Amino acid sequence: RGAVGFMDSHAARRLMAGGAHARREWWTDEHAQEVAFQALAGAYGAIALVALVQLFRIQFRVPEYGWTTQKVFHLLNFVCAGVRAGVFSVRRSLDNIRPEVVADVLMDVPGLLFFTTYTLLVLFWAEIYHQARSLPTGGLRPTFVAVNSLVYVFQGALWVWSGTEPHERGTLHKVSSLFLATVCCFAAAGFVLYGGRLFAMLRRFPIESKGRRKKLREVGCVTVVCTTCFVARAGMVAYSVFREKSGALDVMNHPVRNIVYYAACEIVPSALVLFILRKLPPRTPPAPRAEDGSQYHNIS
Repeated sequence: RGAVGFMDSHAARRLMAGGAHARREWWTDEHAQEVAFQALAGAYGAIALVALVQLFRIQFRVPEYGWTTQKVFHLLNFVCAGVRAGVFSVRRSLDNIRPEVVADVLMDVPGLLFFTTYTLLVLFWAEIYHQARSLPTGGLRPTFVAVNSLVYVFQGALWVWSGTEPHERGTLHKVSSLFLATVCCFAAAGFVLYGGRLFAMLRRFPIESKGRRKKLREVGCVTVVCTTCFVARAGMVAYSVFREKSGALDVMNHPVRNIVYYAACEIVPSALVLFILRKLPPRTPPAPRAEDGSQYHNIS
């Protein structure tokens, strides 16, 4: 019985070791990785399609207004999600690209576009708030352009440095990640500042109406979603820098971690914001007609 017990315990240990080995093999299984990347590509493709459809709906609704902030916002959403979808559809091939900095550019550019897309929303709210409070608005757009230009120039300098000094790529990747985390913190602060101000201003608005209540919910929900998204991204990216082995992002051998990261930081927030901001602008009333049938047009 002692020999049998020894054999049973030995067999149990072998089974446990085999199970652990199988679990490790699951993370590195090429099929699982491919399914995860194609799922991300499909999700981003759906976001891009929704943004493009909404852009066309707005254009057909008010074609005379040109490129409004709302139209540019949906265009940037389409470009950002479309690039992500294309990159993830060929994600397994990126690690074989030479020079390696090209893969870094393809993975980083959509994140920068995401930042620009949602800071444009902060700009829109800031302009509304400043106009409502009779505050100057002349410096808002230049500030938006300057901040985004600084972000792209700094990140572009890191790409150039990484391309010319490949042995520094690991260190520069950490610098890039910490820079992204810092940028996300500033974006979250922008949503808290102007989303909170606009929300408080709408709450103090003296006239109670259905439109006011809807706008209040819209501003409140978008502020919460975007602030949470950028704070979560900053935390996850910073954690990946200091815990490189256990928390690395954009890695081939952990498909679930990739899904959680991109779903929490880009896919779900984008889907929620597009749903919340789905309302179309009101149609422009036709200009009055003269007796001869011609239309009057405002001078302004």
